[in-house]
Amino acid sequence: MSDDEDIQVEGPPLAEDDPMRAFLPTSFGKKSKEADIAAQIDRSRRTTYSPPVAKSKPQDLDSDDASDSDDDSGESNDEDEYPTSHEMVIKTHDRAVTSLSLDPAGGRLITGSIDCTVKLHDFSSLTPTTIRAFRSVDPYETKQSAAGSESHPVHHVQFNPLAGSVFLCISAHPQAKILSRDGDIITEFVKGDMYLRDMNNTKGHISEVTTGTWHPTDKNVCVTAGTDSTLRIWDINNKRSQKEVLVFKSKAAGAAGRTRMTAVAWATPVQGGSNVLVSAALDGTLVMWGGNGPFTRPAGEIREAHTPNTWTGGIDISCDGRMVVTKGGDNTIKLWDTRKFKHPLVTVDHPSTSDHYPTTNIKYGPNSTSIITGSASGHLHILNPGNLRPEYTTPVTPGSPLITVDWHPKINQIITGSANAETHILYNPTMSTKGAVDVMSRAPKKRHVDDNPELTTDMSLGLSGDSIVTPGSLPAKKTGITASGKSRDPRRPHVPQQTPFMRSQPDEKHISENIPLSKMLHEDPREALLKYADLAKKDPVFTKAWKSTQPVTQYADVSDEEDDGPEKKKVKR
Repeated sequence: MSDDEDIQVEGPPLAEDDPMRAFLPTSFGKKSKEADIAAQIDRSRRTTYSPPVAKSKPQDLDSDDASDSDDDSGESNDEDEYPTSHEMVIKTHDRAVTSLSLDPAGGRLITGSIDCTVKLHDFSSLTPTTIRAFRSVDPYETKQSAAGSESHPVHHVQFNPLAGSVFLCISAHPQAKILSRDGDIITEFVKGDMYLRDMNNTKGHISEVTTGTWHPTDKNVCVTAGTDSTLRIWDINNKRSQKEVLVFKSKAAGAAGRTRMTAVAWATPVQGGSNVLVSAALDGTLVMWGGNGPFTRPAGEIREAHTPNTWTGGIDISCDGRMVVTKGGDNTIKLWDTRKFKHPLVTVDHPSTSDHYPTTNIKYGPNSTSIITGSASGHLHILNPGNLRPEYTTPVTPGSPLITVDWHPKINQIITGSANAETHILYNPTMSTKGAVDVMSRAPKKRHVDDNPELTTDMSLGLSGDSIVTPGSLPAKKTGITASGKSRDPRRPHVPQQTPFMRSQPDEKHISENIPLSKMLHEDPREALLKYADLAKKDPVFTKAWKSTQPVTQYADVSDEEDDGPEKKKVKR
């Protein structure tokens, strides 16, 4: 074979759609690694997404082509009506997500769960391959190594809408807390005296707090609702006593004037005016107060607005302050008018999840143009605010109840929390801004060991998952000790109590040479005393002054024939 002839290597032909082509190089030399943002966002498109059905309009039968073009344009317009075409999934909790909130700027997301933790997510530090929380906080964990540390499921978390530096955190505990945006505890409200019968004389809640919300115009005021039949208005700068206490006296038979407050909403009209405070109770009552006071008696009260002894977990007020929507545990959603606070304007049937998840909520969308809520089947329902008819329904977590929803007006994204511990952020690349759009538009992070959350440093613990940890130094899942002093956690060995010598663990030779009487630690005390017995007899130290005048000890001689003691009295029978 001559050198001029080209060498041809025959190989098996590959089809165009053959997956093997992904492993073959397309060119030689150094390749530039640039992320395809359009393809990356397209991969986040929801597979179950179906655009809303276009509203049919009467058309002439002759103009078929015109009607087809109109339908196509109508479907494309309706597809962009709601930001639900794409999604970003966050899996940071272990159990159901019960509450979530975004700060006013839409840059930080907090989620609460029944796993007793609050997760903090910062969109500016997330990438498509590193979607995780930068901090996990247990608000009621007193000490990580304490035997009696407590944990409570999180009921409600909400950023201050007027100041995004703090958020309200409510758990299954009588004391609500104010935390900073970084998860540090700023204020813990006081607990009231549970032995006082009159709730007006207590300084705080005496039993579990169920929910709460912020004042619509004052950034330093919030309200909490509790199972002690009260609403309490707090000044976050004064944790020792509430600002106002609103005592609700139930008229239900056998309730003794008390019930549980299940939901609360506080809003003010956008155009200005007096704000309104609305709350729901377990006995089915819907109560309304004037938000500026006085709070001696409610401005309106509707008995059996929902079925008694069903948990009304969702309540919200429209932006004009006139309409109130409630979602009850009796599988209904009702619309109320604050100007005629007597009967519902509209009532529709809707499967409720409040029997299993009491924090199920319902929210008005931006500018109150729609109402969003979840369902037990895992679907997101967008309702008409006038007649409560469903305008759009889409599955988010099919088969797992959708518990909490929120629609942020600034970034135009819908956030949902489900019972399968997933948080979904629905968005549309053309309608939404920042938030999940920025996250999915970033280049994916280079593959690294930190991509595995199990090996990533946790800011709350300060150590990585693959580090060597001393037994007993980490918080145990099962806290407490048994009667014998052993830990209840089988993974945690019994840690002996630290003595002054164990804290620094110095050298044994150094102790014996420099610390006086250190040898006495390992010596029998009885032998140590008896070796000075002869010396104390010959040269006593304490009784030396009476050595010459000390009387001689004399003992009486007792024979064997004599009795050991005096005669015993005869027992009378």
